[in-house]
Parts: sequence; C-alpha cells; structure tokens
Amino acid sequence: MAAVAVGGSRRRRLRYVTERRGFLATLLISPAVLFIGALVGAPLVLAIYLSFTDATAGSLTGPWIGLANFRHELRDPIFVDAIWHTFLFTAISQAVVIVCAGLLAHALVHKFRGRWVLRFFVLLPWAAPIALTAMGFLWFYDTQASIFTWFLVKLHFVSATNHPSWLGTPRAAMSSIITVQAWRTIPFATVIFLAGIASIPQEVDDAAAIDGATGLRKFWYVSLPLQLPIALVAILFGIIFTATDMIVPYILTAGGPFNSTQVLTTWAFQTGINAGNVGEGAAIALFMLPLLAFVTVAMLFFARRAEVT
Repeated sequence: MAAVAVGGSRRRRLRYVTERRGFLATLLISPAVLFIGALVGAPLVLAIYLSFTDATAGSLTGPWIGLANFRHELRDPIFVDAIWHTFLFTAISQAVVIVCAGLLAHALVHKFRGRWVLRFFVLLPWAAPIALTAMGFLWFYDTQASIFTWFLVKLHFVSATNHPSWLGTPRAAMSSIITVQAWRTIPFATVIFLAGIASIPQEVDDAAAIDGATGLRKFWYVSLPLQLPIALVAILFGIIFTATDMIVPYILTAGGPFNSTQVLTTWAFQTGINAGNVGEGAAIALFMLPLLAFVTVAMLFFARRAEVT
C-alpha cells in the first residue's frame, strides 16, 4: 500500500509540473535556445579565449599573453580611428534610415494606384544578396564608368575632366559606404514602421480627428508615441546590423584610402585573417561586444518605458 501511495504521489507531482504554464513554454523554446547557444555561444567563447593568446593562422591555440592584445590595439592609431569610423558609419547611416523609412512608411500606408509596385521596389534592396549589391555599387562608383558622375556631368554640376573620385578620397569614400549601407537597411526599417502604423487602431485616429488633432499635431502627439516602441526596436536592429557589418566597407574600399574607412569589422578581418594574427583579430572584434550589449539593454529599456498602456 505504501508503494502504491508513493507512486501515486509522484505521478501527481509530475502531472502538476507538466501542466504548469511555464513548462510547455520552456519545452517549446529550449530547442531554439540550445541551437542559438551552440551557434553563437561556442564561437564567442572561442573568440574570448583567442583574444588572450598569441594565436596565429593555422592554429586555434597559442601562448597565453593576457591583456597584451588589447593594450597593443589601444596604442594603435589605426584601431583608434576605426572606432571613430565605426561610430560615424553606424550613427549617420541609421539617422538617414530612420528619416527615410518613416517617410516611406507613412506614404505606403495610404492606398493609391501602383502601391504594390512601389512596395516591391522598396523591399528589393533588402532581398538582393548583399555581395551582389556591393559589387553593383562598386561599378556605380567606378572612376571612369560611374553613373553618378555621368548624371552630375550632364547636369553641369561637375566637370567631365575634374569629377569626384567617389572611393578615392577619405570624405567621399566614407560618404559612399554610408550611402550604400543606408540604402540596403531602409527596407527593413520601412517594414517595421509599416507594422507599427498598421497596429494603431482606427478608433485612435478617429478620436484624434474628433479632438482636432490633424497633420503634424496628430503625428507628434498620437502616432509617434504609439510607434515609438517598435521604432526603437528598428533602430536597435539597424545599429547591430550596421556596427557588425563588414561586407559593404570591405568590398567597396577595404578600409581605404589610407585607412580612412577602416571600421572595427574590416580591421579585425585584415588583422586576424589576412595578416594571420588570430589573437589580435579576436581582441579587435571583442571590443564591440560590451558596447553593443550596453546599447541593446538601453534600447530595450527605453522601448519598455515608451510602451503606451
């Protein structure tokens, strides 16, 4: 009888645990957590280990040197400039993205003839392979065959013999890669803004119209507060995608001219892969981790505070 009672008690406890709301949620999300942990966690742990070693190409181990890689990079003027270039590349491109995506989303939310065609062309940069996009812009920025230069010459803004070298001077090269990065990120932010606008109940717009809130007043006092949480999420994703992107700067300029467009990702690649200093490359890449973690926590905190209840 005692054994039967104990068995019944265990079954009741098991049933109680399995019927709890959190059990099913944990069971369903655990495969995704394990997959992400294996896909992201393992390389991250390896990168942290390599940053404290003198590992070189062809080996994932090396003599333990502590913080020497980090101290060496902090004294390197190219690395210091790369931090500043990464900030400019990220901040300016995302400012352009937010403004353009907001305008496009508010235009595309209205019904008009040919709206689906315009939406298709807006989404096309995001759907196109990034390597193909960068190679296309590499041709657009070509010194001899640039279509941008051709338009400027035809409009008599520049001379045919003294036209801009889009990727040959520091300021023009930085502006060029910022333009390409903004162009390919705008569609993603536009979709998020469209989702935010679509989530606003029609009753809210009707109440705002009754209260006399139209035009800019309606946008500032009604639409913007309701869209702010999802807009902050769009900004967060844009910052992370841009700060960790290497393809656009590397294909267009490879950090040149004279390291004027060198960002942390390209410098980490050139140091760790091209130069074979795996430990230093890992240290350079890890400099972004605490900053991006701080930005992520801050943006999610403000998004939570901005939620309208």
